[in-house]
Amino acid sequence: MSQAEKLKSHILSGGQINKKEALSLYDAPLEELCEAANEIRIHFCGNRFDMCTIINGKSGHCSENCKYCAQSSFYHSRIEEYPLLGADEIVKQARENDDQGVLRYSIVTSGKRLSNEEVDKMCDAIRRIRKETGISVCVSFGLLDEAQFKKVKEAGAVRVHNNLETSRNNFPNICTTHTFEDKIEAIRSAKRAGLTVCSGGIMGMGETPEDRVDMALTLRELDIHSVPVNMLNPIPGTPFESLPRLSIDDMRRIVAVFRFVMPDAFIRLSGGRGLMADKGRACFLSGANAAISGDMLTTSGISVATDMKLQKELGYKVYM
Repeated sequence: MSQAEKLKSHILSGGQINKKEALSLYDAPLEELCEAANEIRIHFCGNRFDMCTIINGKSGHCSENCKYCAQSSFYHSRIEEYPLLGADEIVKQARENDDQGVLRYSIVTSGKRLSNEEVDKMCDAIRRIRKETGISVCVSFGLLDEAQFKKVKEAGAVRVHNNLETSRNNFPNICTTHTFEDKIEAIRSAKRAGLTVCSGGIMGMGETPEDRVDMALTLRELDIHSVPVNMLNPIPGTPFESLPRLSIDDMRRIVAVFRFVMPDAFIRLSGGRGLMADKGRACFLSGANAAISGDMLTTSGISVATDMKLQKELGYKVYM
């Protein structure tokens, strides 16, 4: 029996794999690995597919120096910059997504964290979304504290997004204006406030397989069940503009290993999926079972209608 088959059997019987075992999967034959990962996904998650969309609620002028990001004030990328959107526009887009059958709608804002005044304004928008639509609200407002997260929860949001981005060891190579521990504390504060958490990272930023596995194991330790897996889109003007793109096979292996580490998670293809010729189809057969649909923050994405058609073809059903 191959290593992938042995570890699959161990997981299907209720076990977990360790770091050494997860790293060994980087040497497994790709097709065998992806098929096993898909079997694990079916066993733990069935045909459920979790689809969300995002709105860029505040763009640019970010105080942080994340090397992948076009919104950082440290770099000179050509993006549209604007302050916090008003509630009318945020609610309008929530209603449009709800009408298309999207499950979740996330308000994402640039910057290290929103101010108390900005949090209050977003809480007003969240209350309106919950009153006027049936869509679930997620937020990505940066490194808020527990009191701020409680306000967001009381307004009607159910989930906070806060990506780890990479491993603890690699994080200083990605960002120096805040720390990996700052991320961890924000995640724990959100959970103490009663919110679920969505957290993952970006692949293709020069990290090693060990970095990817370490990040996945940290997410498992934090009991995260919604895990965005982004593929770096090297944006001109950022320090990572010249990094090579990962291939579809690279992403298939990453997704499959994540499925082995987190068998019952929603592994969510996110930024960079539009760069794949198949729009993620192969990854959705290699362990992924969720997606961010529509446009990303500063780059184009894949339409909700296209994604709905793809999921139907693959035998998935979009529901919570």
